[in-house]
Amino acid sequence: MPRCALVGVVSACVLFGASTFSLALAQDGHNGQGHAENHDWYQELKQPGTGLSCCNGTSNSVEGDCRPTRAYLNDDGMWYALLNGRWVPVPPRVVLRQLAPDGSSHICASKSGMIYCFLGGSPKI
Repeated sequence: MPRCALVGVVSACVLFGASTFSLALAQDGHNGQGHAENHDWYQELKQPGTGLSCCNGTSNSVEGDCRPTRAYLNDDGMWYALLNGRWVPVPPRVVLRQLAPDGSSHICASKSGMIYCFLGGSPKI
């Protein structure tokens, strides 16, 4: 796990308690996790540059499906997110310039790992 992400997880645990740490561990960007709880607003997300939907409506498809994830912004301005349990760089072209209603990070990607859309979370203080 990247150092700055580990610092963020440790900081969240110290600031928000063990329950936040458990929640963070559940947000590892696996296909289908957390999709149903957020599906209503996921449907409104559009892929930058194409206007196509970020969400295809199911969490079991090979198309892009959205889910909560953990992410961090690196010193060079590049986002990194957990996708299917692995830290991956997020292509700048898929980063949406809005916050999710819950202020957390969310990723829309296919089962094969193609990222369609990404929302970076707001800093937690």
